[in-house]
Amino acid sequence: MKIGQGIQPTPYESQKSFGTFLKDAIQEVNVKQIESDKMTQKLILGEDVDLHNVMITAQKASIALNATMEVRNKVIEAYQEIIRMPV
Repeated sequence: MKIGQGIQPTPYESQKSFGTFLKDAIQEVNVKQIESDKMTQKLILGEDVDLHNVMITAQKASIALNATMEVRNKVIEAYQEIIRMPV
């Protein structure tokens, strides 16, 4: 091991870490969607919310969902490439 190099994680640790990252990211997207739904519901019911805040919250949720879908698509593409590799 070279000086300044950290200990390399095992494949299991890397997989677990990546899984935790994905779980947290999906949970964050879910929270944004729920927040957007609540703001929209408040607007519909005539509660004291600004339209621009409702629109900003909806856009944040939409962008988070779209980014998550793109990451999912790239992961699937990478997996399919790995499967196609000759052994």
